[in-house]
Amino acid sequence: MQPDRKSSDANAETTANIVSQALEAGYRHIDTAQSYGTERGVGRAIAASGIARDELFITSKLANDNHAPDDVRRSVNQTLNNLGLDQLDLFLIHWPLPTLYGGDYASTWATLTELVAEGRLRSAGVSNFQPAHLDRIVAETGITPVVNQFELHPYFANDEACEASRRHGIAVEAHSPLGHNRAPLTDDTIGQVAAAHGKSTAQVILRWHMQHGHIAIPKSTRPQRMHENIAVFDFELTPDQMASIDALNRGPTGRVGPNPDTYEG
Repeated sequence: MQPDRKSSDANAETTANIVSQALEAGYRHIDTAQSYGTERGVGRAIAASGIARDELFITSKLANDNHAPDDVRRSVNQTLNNLGLDQLDLFLIHWPLPTLYGGDYASTWATLTELVAEGRLRSAGVSNFQPAHLDRIVAETGITPVVNQFELHPYFANDEACEASRRHGIAVEAHSPLGHNRAPLTDDTIGQVAAAHGKSTAQVILRWHMQHGHIAIPKSTRPQRMHENIAVFDFELTPDQMASIDALNRGPTGRVGPNPDTYEG
């Protein structure tokens, strides 16, 4: 579950309430980021939950102005402090920023791998990395990210990023799994599949991700939607239904969020 973006930690109480509702609904993977301003609220919800630490999987991501090695270390310590944790399950480089900081995202990645070796992080990965970005960091460090999180939904299958990630043995994680603009939720084809199963279009899209082997992290602040989004384990899409949703892919024109090759943060 991905908490909604907030402008600052002044919203920590609101974030804590939303995350607490998600934990009560059964979610155990919480995805946050330094740039979301939600880490303190997530930390409050974790502390109040009474859930054993080893039952939770907490992810955060590096803010774009923290790419220098010293800033990586400082900000990871701040993230752990915000979350009230001694160790983070997964930490991601949020964007490669190939046109900024000399395009030296490989050094940023090397620093994260050091933090894994030191035990501050259980694992490290990347977000919004294109094939060339993945090839470079693996070639320069010899260490492969455990996950690559990027825009991925029925209108944008992001085939090149998926193929490159799998070639390296990197898990594919979809942010904006329902569509960055949520347009797939009103698609007629997906609506027909949903009607056939007595499910919502969101549930069908999340099931489509699951059957493709994607990790999907939907975002919601509404308890009803949280419960709906997690109720996707009691049905299965047929091969024909999967193919009909696959056919909705619009290629590069389906991308709604920033292009990682040019995004400057």
